[in-house]
Amino acid sequence: MAVAVEMLNISKFYPGVVASDNVSLSVNEGEILGLIGENGAGKSTMMNMLYGMTEPDLGEIRLFGNQVRIQSPDTAIKHGIGMVHQHFMLMPNLSVLQNIILGKTPTKSGLIDIRKAKAQIEEIMETYNLPVDLDMKIYQLSVGEKQRVEIIKALYREAKILIMDEPTAVLTPQETDKLLGVLRKLKEQGCAIIFITHKLREVMAITDKIVVMRKGVVTGTLPTSEADTDTLSGLMVGRKVNLDIPRADYAPGETVLEVKDLHANNQRGLPALNGVSFSVSKGEIVGIAGVEGNGQTELIETVSGMLNPTGGHVFLSGKDVTKESVRQRREEGMSHIPEDRLGMGTAVNCSIRDNLILNRYYQKPYCSKGILNNRKLHNLSEELCVDFGVKTPDSTYRLGTLSGGNMQKVVFAREMEADPEFLIAAQPTRGVDIGAIEAIYHKIIEVRDSGRGILLVSAELDEILTLADRILVMYEGEIVAEFRRGEADERTIGIYMTGAKRQGGESHEA
Repeated sequence: MAVAVEMLNISKFYPGVVASDNVSLSVNEGEILGLIGENGAGKSTMMNMLYGMTEPDLGEIRLFGNQVRIQSPDTAIKHGIGMVHQHFMLMPNLSVLQNIILGKTPTKSGLIDIRKAKAQIEEIMETYNLPVDLDMKIYQLSVGEKQRVEIIKALYREAKILIMDEPTAVLTPQETDKLLGVLRKLKEQGCAIIFITHKLREVMAITDKIVVMRKGVVTGTLPTSEADTDTLSGLMVGRKVNLDIPRADYAPGETVLEVKDLHANNQRGLPALNGVSFSVSKGEIVGIAGVEGNGQTELIETVSGMLNPTGGHVFLSGKDVTKESVRQRREEGMSHIPEDRLGMGTAVNCSIRDNLILNRYYQKPYCSKGILNNRKLHNLSEELCVDFGVKTPDSTYRLGTLSGGNMQKVVFAREMEADPEFLIAAQPTRGVDIGAIEAIYHKIIEVRDSGRGILLVSAELDEILTLADRILVMYEGEIVAEFRRGEADERTIGIYMTGAKRQGGESHEA
């Protein structure tokens, strides 16, 4: 097979940061390259240069043996490069169909040929089992559905070189298996694939060779057949990582959150929660498992105060907070790590410091008579960056300069600094490297062991199984199963997530 991509001696510099330092990698036609490393290691920077979102300061890029200069994504697309971004590059007010055909619009008699476009896209969706409503607006979709749109968009453009940046972050094990099947089909067709992920099991399962980056340099390049998870994690973070975090014995205390017969509608005005009831106790982690789009987002938004329910009640430490605002709930001991860090968890054009102090800027000793104490706020933000491993020269840098995983660390640091009695952790490790995952797991267990309650919502079933004391499974806005820690594995829970079964032996259709 011919060499599809060569990135030779690539360097990229930002003020105070070396994003990539003399990095070289290559991938052949019909080959899957795994690109792994810590957050801020330079993986996304390398791929952004290949996709034309930024240019290297040093080095050269060759495609099929020819040196090229890729100055924009449009240039990359014309060269046959497609990219599924970790942070979705979608127009929220346009339909799914309009987003997919942007840049490759079929026409007939000078007009957009909607029928032809739909036929081509529907064939892709059927072939690769990636269903999505083409007429819906992007803002109406769940995170998982947006991910599908990104994948379909790349396939629609018939990319010969496909970059996948954390493509399975929002998928169930069954959906992940299907996606890996898609990648194998594309590989058989000669597509060159660069697969960025923090999930080492997936790297081992799907790739042909692996490049490991740390702090902007390559620390290892090896065939997948010669790799194992311990070796890879060592190359990534420089030490062995242990995600089996010790915890105190399960001894739940008083109820800190109680949800009673909760009903709510989604953004389209359709029922999303259909009589959900459960509780979370102090000293307990309750995990919510489910395929994206089955009510988890609406549940989080209703409990946190972002969405008004159409029925039912939310109680925090025995107090009915159903009609209270987000700030009132936060001041009464609730913190929230949102699933969409860009859409609702951060302000990317503001500084890291400003994002870290959103909980504190109006409170003493950081504010007096409406005047901010900038010295104390700066000291607080610098301490949080150090404590939570946010990789930045200074907290005054714009948040948007950070990698996705480092943005997540900022959100986590802010919410944990509030010292909550009850924590909503929605996708807390999405896009975070294995070393940071270990640190976040430690923090979550620490909160639990200190007698606080945690509601954990995650698309990562292994994360739910690792952390949760009780697991609730949601399907179509209802809780269809409940398990205690150790009672079920990923496959068992996955069956309930698809609606094929409910506890009591009934199928969803029954």
